Amino acid sequence: MSKPKKIGIIICDRYRTCAGGKCLRSLHNREGAFERYKGMDIELVGFTTCNGCPGGNIEYAPAEMKKNGVDIIHLATGMVVGYPPCPRIAYFSKFITEKFGIEVVVGTHPIPTSYYDTHKSLGTWDSNAWKELIAETLTDEKTRQAYN
Repeated sequence: MSKPKKIGIIICDRYRTCAGGKCLRSLHNREGAFERYKGMDIELVGFTTCNGCPGGNIEYAPAEMKKNGVDIIHLATGMVVGYPPCPRIAYFSKFITEKFGIEVVVGTHPIPTSYYDTHKSLGTWDSNAWKELIAETLTDEKTRQAYN
């Protein structure tokens, strides 16, 4: 049996009271950005917030997760679906990779339809940079609807 892939999740601080239901359900079901782990054993080794703008916990949380053997850190879907989306998410991704040598994936659970429709109307994700950032959480309409 192979070693489980160890993951950490960092959520946006404005959702700090979130119980993690959508992230944990999608982790269990291997949906959204967790689809990449289909057929693999995984272990959640860390779950925290960014600590609010400008993301002070990004400097410290990955080190703690690394002590717990983290292989990949997911920046939660809430960071891309919030109003407004996190303006530092691309920087956080690069910073964590450069400073800690940890792979970063943007997203956890699939983007819920309600958020998708609003951001589509607003043109939030029209740029190529945003299209790349939301790619792993976009999924199909039926799955997006299930996460509403």
